Amino acid sequence: MRTTNKVAAVTILFWLMKIVATTLGETLGDFISMTLNLGYTMGILVTLSFFFIILSLQFKLKEYVPAVYWIVIIGTTTLGTEISDFIDRTLKAGYLGGSLILLTGLLTSLFLWYKKYNNLEVYPIFEQTKELYYWTAILFSNSLGTAFGDFLSDNLGLGYLTGACITGGIILIVVMLHYFTKINHVILFWIAFVFTRPFGATFGDLLTKPLTKGGFDLGTVNASLISLVLMIIMIIISQKKHSQNCFVKIKDH
Repeated sequence: MRTTNKVAAVTILFWLMKIVATTLGETLGDFISMTLNLGYTMGILVTLSFFFIILSLQFKLKEYVPAVYWIVIIGTTTLGTEISDFIDRTLKAGYLGGSLILLTGLLTSLFLWYKKYNNLEVYPIFEQTKELYYWTAILFSNSLGTAFGDFLSDNLGLGYLTGACITGGIILIVVMLHYFTKINHVILFWIAFVFTRPFGATFGDLLTKPLTKGGFDLGTVNASLISLVLMIIMIIISQKKHSQNCFVKIKDH
């Protein structure tokens, strides 16, 4: 059994990176399936292959490595986009139906996690089996967030900007509940984790969709590049912070 942590600590930087990663996953997923015209089935195969490769690397590591961890997160958001779109559009389950299917998957994975470990603590994580539950829940939550974001903007006709504002408001409420109430922090984490996905997804749609549909018409390539640059900058910051923390711990010992 490993004794070193494998995942990121939950900080303000974590949430900022999660939002940018979800935006990148949305625009990159749309680039693969729509801009490259590969379709959702082929999109799933491409993103699933990438996800398995980078997740295998994550499992082989003996400790938390920010760059690898966040590439896996991006992998879950990109694959989540393809899974959601495949269920919603190819299988014709619709955004509401897709959201319910993915919500069931998320709740099931969390239930099995809790049944085995009697908790849903997301940090620190040492054991590989628990890490597998962790990534499974994250993949379901990111897929769910995509479907729910599409449900808000399309089915309810709220538009991309309004959808982003609503989900952003929910995230703000969760943050306030975390700091000013005694509600279980693990429950609040998973609520926030799910809702950062539709926030990032609707913001990604806002960047890429044409002006006639209420978007900024940047296209999937430009929006992906902007998100990628921001993500790289924050990964570098995260790596520096991690290295400093490791140095302090070694110095204290």
